[in-house]
Amino acid sequence: MAIKKKSGGGGGGANWMDTYGDMVTLLLCFFVLLYSMSTISEDKWKAIVQSFNPNSIEAPTLIDGGNEGPLADPTEGAGMDIGNEPEITPEEVEAALEALFEALQSYAEQNDAQEVIEVTKGDGYVFVSFADAVFFNGDSTVLRTDGQAILDVVIDALNPAVPYVDELRVMGHTAQADPSRPNSISGDRNISSGRATNVVIYILENCPDLDPARVSSVGYGQWRPVDTNQTSEGRAHNRRVELLITGKDLESKIGDALEQYQSIRSGEASFLTEAPADADAGAEGPVGEG
Repeated sequence: MAIKKKSGGGGGGANWMDTYGDMVTLLLCFFVLLYSMSTISEDKWKAIVQSFNPNSIEAPTLIDGGNEGPLADPTEGAGMDIGNEPEITPEEVEAALEALFEALQSYAEQNDAQEVIEVTKGDGYVFVSFADAVFFNGDSTVLRTDGQAILDVVIDALNPAVPYVDELRVMGHTAQADPSRPNSISGDRNISSGRATNVVIYILENCPDLDPARVSSVGYGQWRPVDTNQTSEGRAHNRRVELLITGKDLESKIGDALEQYQSIRSGEASFLTEAPADADAGAEGPVGEG
């Protein structure tokens, strides 16, 4: 009986090709998947976005970013005009304030009304003070017709400057009726704030282009006098309404009035100033000696 020997070497020498073929197939599927995702239709993409964010809005996608495109947040910037205003320059802001100041000053001079309306101009602002008796009757917050006529002049002068206004603040003041004792807190504050509020209402109703978010009113009562309360003339000076109109500071690092408000709400604002870089230099100078 003959015994046969098994031949050496056997098969399976090309089994590595099976593994290689599987890898190539998986890579092909991977790239096909990537390609299919990169060519997703616009309608399908919108449907996906809407499923995650029903409030999303459709807008052109910008290459350089911004709050636009399929994922735009419709609530971002709501109620604010930041970023929606035409580009302006510091020179234009200064020219607008100067024109406002000259228009009001010219009115006061031509109508011999320097005692009724006083106008001053500082760096980046115009300050207007009105005689309270022209605007309101005693212990009243109802705006008189004479006061409305003067505010109409202010509004006409203010209209061209509206795009350059950072904030318009209306301030109400009272006089101390009895020099021997302060006014009652409730009456003092209610009258001064009520008068300032009614002036704001009249301005906003007749100056529709002015952003209401940039207008505020405050009542100081008797506590910021500009004259004595010992005489009737002095008390007449103290009973007044004032406007502070500030222009936009385009170079401010803390932003305009609206941006500062948002920073304060978020806790990012700082009212502290940094010490100068050479604050410690005095240790070697006269201040640090001894």
